[in-house]
Amino acid sequence: MYKILKAEKLASNIFMKVVEAPRVAKHCLPGQFVIVKLDETGERIPLTICDYDAKEGTVTIVFQPIGASTMKMAELEAGDCFEDFVGPLGKPSEFTEENLDELKKKKIVFVAGGVGTAPVYPQLKWLHEHGVTADAIVGAKTKDLIILEKEMSAVSNLYLTTDDGSYIRKGMGTDVLRDLVENQGKQYDICVAIGPMIMMKFVCLLTKELNIPTIVSMNPIMVDGTGMCGACRLIVGDEVKFACVDGPEFDGHLVDFDLAMKRQQMYKTDEGRAILKLQEGDTHHGGCGHCGGDK
Repeated sequence: MYKILKAEKLASNIFMKVVEAPRVAKHCLPGQFVIVKLDETGERIPLTICDYDAKEGTVTIVFQPIGASTMKMAELEAGDCFEDFVGPLGKPSEFTEENLDELKKKKIVFVAGGVGTAPVYPQLKWLHEHGVTADAIVGAKTKDLIILEKEMSAVSNLYLTTDDGSYIRKGMGTDVLRDLVENQGKQYDICVAIGPMIMMKFVCLLTKELNIPTIVSMNPIMVDGTGMCGACRLIVGDEVKFACVDGPEFDGHLVDFDLAMKRQQMYKTDEGRAILKLQEGDTHHGGCGHCGGDK
């Protein structure tokens, strides 16, 4: 059992849990995720790691309830436990593998949308601890949905924006990025975008125009988290990839976002899963018990 040490509501329908998981915390790196399960019969839920402390043996997760299992998770309090807490899974951010002297020369900008702020934070924190302070643009629909502002400010040059103009400025994250580059003279060697797929798509369209290489995290489309169910199947360039085992980070300029979004909608229905199985053949994957690809 994995005890929850701290439970907090960060914003409207956004929750944080700090979990006691020493073996997981010891091996965490930015960009990775965990799979949690409430009880013996509970759903396996992949969640990006928001923070970790190897010394204290804790891992922090942030999530937005979208189904029955995550709604139950939101109600858990300090002292409650998860049945399973597996990880870290997925490949770490490429920054953690770069030569530190070369990394310090780079100008890096992050663009986070909504709950995408959570997986951006550990990357900014890791960079800051290694002598790199990046720019970070955080966008939300309204002021009440801004999360981790204090934490992000401590490890980055933070720019906040809201769709409705209720806090700091009005506009999308892409508006801020364009302003920084075209009006404020900022130059970036790389951009990292994490958030809803539609947001990442438009960030990539802009960065392609601005000639800024871009990394995206495709964790929002994971279901099983082990590469078996096939829900997170992507086309990256000319190759089939699976976000949970090949990523979750990919070259954003090579990801086919339109196909990924269309596929996610189809995957939600029995009819859609059957069509995808027929269309994708051997590359469809199986094992989830729902799509029929394991039979």
